[in-house]
Amino acid sequence: MGMKPVNKEDIDPFEAIIQEMKAIRGVQLDNEMTVDELKQLVVLFKEAIKKQTGKEFPDDPMEQLWGAICAVFDSWMNERAILYRKMEGIPQEWGTAVTIMAMVFGNMGNSSATGVCFSRDAATGENLFNGEYLVNAQGEDVVAGIRTPQQITKVGSMRWAKLQNIEESIRIEKYPSMEETMPKIFKQLNEIQAKLENHYHDMQDMEFTVQDGKLWFLQTRSGKRTGTAMVKIAMDLLHEGQIDEKTALLRCDPNKLDELLHPVFDKEALAKGRVLTRGLPASPGAACGQIVFFADDAEAWHADGKSVVMVRIETSPEDLAGMSAAEGILTARGGMTSHAAVVARGMGKCCVSGAGAINIDYKARTVEIDGTVLKEGDYISLNGSTGEVYFGEVKTRPAEVTGDFAELMSLCEKYSKLVVRTNADTPRDAEVARAFGAVGIGLCRTEHMFFENEKIKSMREMILADTREDREKALEKLLPYQKQDFYGILKCMNGMPVNIRLLDPPLHEFIPHDLAGQEAMAKEMGVSVRKIQLRVQALSESNPMLGLRGCRLGNTFPEITAMQTRAILGAAVQLKKEGYDPRPEIMVPLVGMVNELDAQEKVIRETAESLFAEEKVEIPFKIGTMIEIPRAALTADKIAEKAEYFSFGTNDLTQMTFGYSRDDIASFLPSYLEKKILDVDPFQVLDPDGVGQLVQMAVDKGRSVRKDLKCGICGEHGGEPSSVKFCHRAGLNYVSCSPFRVPIARLAAAQAAVEE
Repeated sequence: MGMKPVNKEDIDPFEAIIQEMKAIRGVQLDNEMTVDELKQLVVLFKEAIKKQTGKEFPDDPMEQLWGAICAVFDSWMNERAILYRKMEGIPQEWGTAVTIMAMVFGNMGNSSATGVCFSRDAATGENLFNGEYLVNAQGEDVVAGIRTPQQITKVGSMRWAKLQNIEESIRIEKYPSMEETMPKIFKQLNEIQAKLENHYHDMQDMEFTVQDGKLWFLQTRSGKRTGTAMVKIAMDLLHEGQIDEKTALLRCDPNKLDELLHPVFDKEALAKGRVLTRGLPASPGAACGQIVFFADDAEAWHADGKSVVMVRIETSPEDLAGMSAAEGILTARGGMTSHAAVVARGMGKCCVSGAGAINIDYKARTVEIDGTVLKEGDYISLNGSTGEVYFGEVKTRPAEVTGDFAELMSLCEKYSKLVVRTNADTPRDAEVARAFGAVGIGLCRTEHMFFENEKIKSMREMILADTREDREKALEKLLPYQKQDFYGILKCMNGMPVNIRLLDPPLHEFIPHDLAGQEAMAKEMGVSVRKIQLRVQALSESNPMLGLRGCRLGNTFPEITAMQTRAILGAAVQLKKEGYDPRPEIMVPLVGMVNELDAQEKVIRETAESLFAEEKVEIPFKIGTMIEIPRAALTADKIAEKAEYFSFGTNDLTQMTFGYSRDDIASFLPSYLEKKILDVDPFQVLDPDGVGQLVQMAVDKGRSVRKDLKCGICGEHGGEPSSVKFCHRAGLNYVSCSPFRVPIARLAAAQAAVEE
């Protein structure tokens, strides 16, 4: 289909030899070569092996067999395998196995064939038997994308032809389906695939060979699938009575739900978009990014914060790291079972394969599509659900929880004991999380609200103040801004708990440390640069994360706590007057001893009483604390005498338990993971033995004093599935995570209950 020659340096040496021989002979397909030419290929292959290894290719069959076995064992530790294990969470110590079996040949003439098939659509989950095959070929030819495979079913073949803009008469002549060319074999294949799915109660990925008119099954396994297909297949199998509700929940990988939450293309933008070409919809989704042609570049550009789409003639296992870094993958060759298609579906990446109209020049780093030449770095957009490739950037919109996804979430609600809140600092984030099923806010960080222009100015006035009186004047300016922020969030979460953390970070974070920033601040505030520099020096700390922050800030400057309390409860009072049901919770951060919480509680209660007396309205609210210092966990029974709830801040709790700085861990973490000193990053996955033991101890001690003590987690671990399951076992009431991880946490919570 108009393919340019492949660059030798971009393919393996054996493929380069084949391409050269075909070019000399003037043929396109491997099976067009004569027996003598194939014999010549063997000679050239042996020469290439000797050149690469320095040894003759062995003639002894046993030596060949052991060479092949050892090659498989050795592959367990190659770069691609290590990366794949890291992506899939597979332990290195498992090792790999080698199966030795008799060979069957799909390349013994036109009554032989080979293929790959799926009992359901691996991209969409549709209950449709599908697959691809090649006549007179071996299995590798199908997945490598070197020859255009044909569809197994007539329906699939007609769909494929439509996408490729091929007329029905030409399709029947050149690309007939197996159902049409080998009806008896197809019937047998169809019966066996149905039997295998019914036996395993799951979608099957099968490989087969037809040798001289006889069907052989090579293997079957549960097929890799996209997040969309995962949910649909689980729900369909449930409706068909093949599996029960608990099995349907356990069949879904929480992390793969992330794919259903990615943005999708806006329909209006698609209608106006310029379609460059169409390929096969190998893996659904919307991808938009800059074109790159090589895996190394995809990794490097991604590391620089760029969104990239990897464009290849076909992909191979060497491209794995680049595919992982890309937003989407576009290939010129290969079908729905090619390497690019299968790997992209497993990763949840958008992929369009077999777009035959694209001509790639790897040396020039350009791709020509029907007369339009695009360079590396130009933007394209891929619609993995339709196979369309668009020029430039196409606008996207947020995903929605509907259909099978909504049904899965209802199942989660039915079985979960642990509920899911969200970490949100703005009404917009709160709305997104509520739409995904969050039942409240587990962490609202107030410091994020201070960085807008007028707010930061008042905040800096407060920091520069020399007296309490001056501080209170500056805080008085901040009060209406803070109140408006809390009003929006409490209104959005009407009738749901909103846990608001008082100011936590060190004050130096609000002042510029560079001269240009200090000069601009001095000019804006009408003070000398020297005064700002002296204040920066005064606030400077050797270890600011262990310095004047959290409740230490509130206890040193109680007027800050008073202002924030007045803003939170003032917003709640206003909402109650308007007929809403605000449910604020005020959280004191970084408490290590009960006296710190006691002092803060007095300020909060006194401020609340004064406000309620003024407004003649009372709002029920709770005062709690973050358990993020090991001492707080060890003395949780004392702290629970004052705290009405605990929220575990596992980011800081992990830092202080391990003695690792989260900001500096990158200097040694890769080495620790490689040497197996650590199995996982403890800031990504909650450490059950150390940090987890402190969490469990705090829950037990706290509830020994206050039986109805509500306990939750609001660190980054709140959205990580294995950590959520630990929280269930520890007896927590809720986990809180970022809005787009809410469905993931909901599924993990349901699975924890089912597994228990």
